[in-house]
Amino acid sequence: MELKFGPETERLALRPAHRDLLKQWHGEGLVHAAGPFEDGTGALLLINLDDENAVDDLLAKDPYYTAPGVTVVRRQEWNPLLG
Repeated sequence: MELKFGPETERLALRPAHRDLLKQWHGEGLVHAAGPFEDGTGALLLINLDDENAVDDLLAKDPYYTAPGVTVVRRQEWNPLLG
Protein backbone atom coordinates (compact mmCIF):
# COMPACT_ATOMS: atom_id res chain seq x y z
CA MET A 1 0.00 0.00 0.00
CA GLU A 2 1.29 3.45 -0.90
CA LEU A 3 0.46 6.60 1.08
CA LYS A 4 0.78 10.23 0.07
CA PHE A 5 1.29 12.97 2.65
CA GLY A 6 -0.08 16.47 2.14
CA PRO A 7 1.01 19.67 3.86
CA GLU A 8 -1.50 19.27 6.70
CA THR A 9 0.16 18.76 10.08
CA GLU A 10 -2.68 17.04 11.96
CA ARG A 11 -1.23 13.62 11.09
CA LEU A 12 1.95 14.37 13.03
CA ALA A 13 0.12 14.21 16.36
CA LEU A 14 -1.10 10.72 15.43
CA ARG A 15 2.23 9.44 14.15
CA PRO A 16 3.69 8.04 17.42
CA ALA A 17 0.60 5.90 18.07
CA HIS A 18 0.55 4.90 14.38
CA ARG A 19 4.15 3.74 14.56
CA ASP A 20 3.43 1.80 17.75
CA LEU A 21 0.60 -0.01 15.95
CA LEU A 22 2.89 -0.78 13.00
CA LYS A 23 5.45 -2.29 15.37
CA GLN A 24 2.74 -4.36 17.05
CA TRP A 25 1.38 -5.58 13.71
CA HIS A 26 4.89 -6.37 12.51
CA GLY A 27 5.43 -8.50 15.61
CA GLU A 28 2.14 -10.28 14.88
CA GLY A 29 3.20 -10.90 11.27
CA LEU A 30 0.49 -8.66 9.81
CA VAL A 31 2.89 -6.05 8.44
CA HIS A 32 6.04 -7.18 6.68
CA ALA A 33 7.64 -3.74 6.33
CA ALA A 34 6.62 -0.09 6.55
CA GLY A 35 8.25 3.29 6.37
CA PRO A 36 8.20 6.80 4.95
CA PHE A 37 9.82 7.84 1.71
CA GLU A 38 13.02 9.75 2.34
CA ASP A 39 11.62 12.92 0.79
CA GLY A 40 8.66 12.93 3.22
CA THR A 41 5.99 12.81 0.50
CA GLY A 42 4.48 9.49 1.57
CA ALA A 43 5.14 5.96 2.74
CA LEU A 44 5.05 2.34 1.67
CA LEU A 45 3.55 -0.56 3.66
CA LEU A 46 3.81 -4.25 2.84
CA ILE A 47 0.87 -5.92 4.55
CA ASN A 48 0.65 -9.70 4.97
CA LEU A 49 -3.09 -10.10 4.45
CA ASP A 50 -4.82 -11.78 1.51
CA ASP A 51 -8.32 -10.48 2.16
CA GLU A 52 -9.21 -6.87 1.29
CA ASN A 53 -11.75 -6.83 4.14
CA ALA A 54 -8.99 -7.82 6.57
CA VAL A 55 -6.87 -4.94 5.29
CA ASP A 56 -9.81 -2.55 5.74
CA ASP A 57 -10.33 -3.84 9.29
CA LEU A 58 -6.66 -3.37 10.11
CA LEU A 59 -6.57 0.19 8.77
CA ALA A 60 -9.80 1.07 10.60
CA LYS A 61 -7.97 0.43 13.88
CA ASP A 62 -5.49 3.23 13.16
CA PRO A 63 -6.84 6.81 13.09
CA TYR A 64 -3.73 7.90 11.17
CA TYR A 65 -5.42 6.83 7.94
CA THR A 66 -8.29 9.25 8.47
CA ALA A 67 -6.09 12.23 9.33
CA PRO A 68 -6.07 15.22 6.99
CA GLY A 69 -3.04 14.95 4.74
CA VAL A 70 -2.86 11.14 4.67
CA THR A 71 -4.16 9.59 1.47
CA VAL A 72 -4.00 5.96 0.42
CA VAL A 73 -3.08 6.40 -3.23
CA ARG A 74 -2.56 2.76 -4.11
CA ARG A 75 -3.47 -0.67 -2.82
CA GLN A 76 -1.97 -3.41 -4.92
CA GLU A 77 -1.59 -7.13 -4.43
CA TRP A 78 1.99 -8.29 -4.71
CA ASN A 79 3.42 -11.70 -5.46
CA PRO A 80 7.04 -11.68 -4.25
CA LEU A 81 9.47 -14.07 -5.87
CA LEU A 82 12.01 -13.76 -3.06
CA GLY A 83 11.77 -12.98 0.61
